[in-house]
Amino acid sequence: MGASARPGAAPAASFDAFGAKSAQYKPHEVVFYEGDPADRIFEVARGTIMLFKLLPDGRRQVVEVLRTGDIFGIPNGDEQDCTAETLTDARVNMLDLSQVEGSPAIQRQLTRCLVAQMQSLHEHAVLLGRKSATERVASFLMHLVPDRGTNACAGPVDESNDTRQVKLHMTRQEIADYLGLTIETVSRVISDLKRRGVISVERNDEIRLNKVCAVCQLTGRH
Repeated sequence: MGASARPGAAPAASFDAFGAKSAQYKPHEVVFYEGDPADRIFEVARGTIMLFKLLPDGRRQVVEVLRTGDIFGIPNGDEQDCTAETLTDARVNMLDLSQVEGSPAIQRQLTRCLVAQMQSLHEHAVLLGRKSATERVASFLMHLVPDRGTNACAGPVDESNDTRQVKLHMTRQEIADYLGLTIETVSRVISDLKRRGVISVERNDEIRLNKVCAVCQLTGRH
């Protein structure tokens, strides 16, 4: 499902309040594999997790990037339909399906979260289906600035200082797999944005948005 530190995010879930079990994970550990039994529902209590599917030829499509408060692993059959892998240190809460089915309170919480997360799924479908490579990369960067880029965004408080440092928890290849691009295209777009002065690359896992509004203008939302 969607990522909560971005526009349209779900309100933080509270599986802890329902007696959920919890597990700690290090970066790049698998929470579950595609084909595993779908007998539990999961919540990201802390950290970042990606969901991906492997195509028969070995290509990977990252279908969602999950952050704190997001719910995932909701069954559509007896087996998980994708693989969940952590991108950072993470804590994951888990509820058995029997707990969910027997609790109207949990079901209401799930509904509230999932309705909000659907907006992110719709946005990602538009991104994959209609946006250019530059628009896709710009949209990805803006999702890392959760208080900007939405319809309600009033712009920067100080236009002379409209910068933001963002932390990337994904490799260039993972970003490419999420955006439906090749790693070469992602690298080319990032280099072009650097050349234009829109962003600066501080480290491989950090990017500075030199002017957030300029990045937002490249997302195709305007």
